[in-house]
Amino acid sequence: MKNLDDLNIDQLIEIFGLRPQEDGEGTMITQNLCDRYGTAIVALTGGAHFSALHTLDSTEVYHMYAGAPRRMLLLYPDGRWEKPVLGHDFAAGQVPQLVVPAGVWQGSRSDGPWSLTGATMAPGYRSDGFRFPDIEKLVRRYPEAEDSIRDLAPIGGHADA
Repeated sequence: MKNLDDLNIDQLIEIFGLRPQEDGEGTMITQNLCDRYGTAIVALTGGAHFSALHTLDSTEVYHMYAGAPRRMLLLYPDGRWEKPVLGHDFAAGQVPQLVVPAGVWQGSRSDGPWSLTGATMAPGYRSDGFRFPDIEKLVRRYPEAEDSIRDLAPIGGHADA
C-alpha cells in the first residue's frame, strides 16, 4: 500500500474517480453528496488543474485533506482582498478549513504537485448560481491583486459578469 504522499496527480484522479468540474472551472472533482440540502465534493488541484476565479450564490466551505498547501485568492464585494492558504502548517498561518461567503470572487492553485481538498455547500451547488468574472473589471477594482487575478483567470477567456 502506497503512502498518499507518494502518489502522483494521475494516480489520485484514478483512485478517487475524479472528473473535470462541469462548469469548466478547472478543478478535478468527485461528487459525494448532491441533494436538496447541500453538496459535497472531493477536489484536486495541481499541475494544469486549478480553480479559476468564480463566484457562487451560496457559502462554500473548503476542507484540507492532503498534499501541498492550496493558495486561495478571495476578492470581497467591499473592495477587500486576501490570500489565505489551506494547509497543515498551522504555525505558518495555514488553515484546515476556510469559509468563502456567497458573492466573493474566489480562485486557487496548489502550491506543489497536488492538493486534495473538499468543499461543501448548503444550500447546494447550482450551475445557475455560478459565474466567471470579467477579468479586466476585476483588475480595475483590485489593482493590487492584478498578478493573482490574471494567474487565476478562466481558461478560454470566460466572462459572465
